Amino acid sequence: MRSVQRLAVAAGLVLVAVGTSAVAAPSLPERVVTNWDAAGRPAGTLPRATAVWLFPALMAVLVALLAALPRIDPLRENVAAFRPTYDWFVVALSAFLLVVHGGILAFNLGYEFPFTSLILAGASLLVYYIGAVLPRTERNWFMGIRTPWTLDSDAVWDRTHRLAGRLFKLAGVVGVAGLASGEYAVFLLVAPVVTAAVASAAYSYVLYVRLGEDDGTADPGAGT
Repeated sequence: MRSVQRLAVAAGLVLVAVGTSAVAAPSLPERVVTNWDAAGRPAGTLPRATAVWLFPALMAVLVALLAALPRIDPLRENVAAFRPTYDWFVVALSAFLLVVHGGILAFNLGYEFPFTSLILAGASLLVYYIGAVLPRTERNWFMGIRTPWTLDSDAVWDRTHRLAGRLFKLAGVVGVAGLASGEYAVFLLVAPVVTAAVASAAYSYVLYVRLGEDDGTADPGAGT
């Protein structure tokens, strides 16, 4: 499957969101619930016209932007090496946003279900998926753990992303397990994700310094 075909899948999900909005719009209330608190209680609304088209527009912009970024990446040759991984991430992100959009529409059409749990479950699976793809990324400017130290060294990039992959997968598992904790479920997803990101960035610096000392240089050998 070529890149254009994979991105067409993401574009197709955008069209599904547009079609769903068009079908649901006449039956929605004038004010559509779009925000929930940690306990799952509705906490905010938007006018119907805004709420119906917000996510389809967001999805369309993100798909277009993410499709264009590899073309302007200074390390575009590296992106080409993992382009299927990159494209399927765009599809996965689009699918998650479609789930959020569909959940909002269904809730406002009168279907009763724990909306917060739906979104946290989807977000946890997305985080786990990110953990699975991070080790397969090559050094680039737009996807992955991008610190001055990973961007300066292929060795630091590779080892940092192997660690980050494990940490993000663990964060996704904790997020799924945390669904049973009620209002603490949000914390049990957000805290592990933040911890994984900070720990990965810190590790990239420590590794950069360590490799530089092992080589007897300040620069551990960049691929730049």
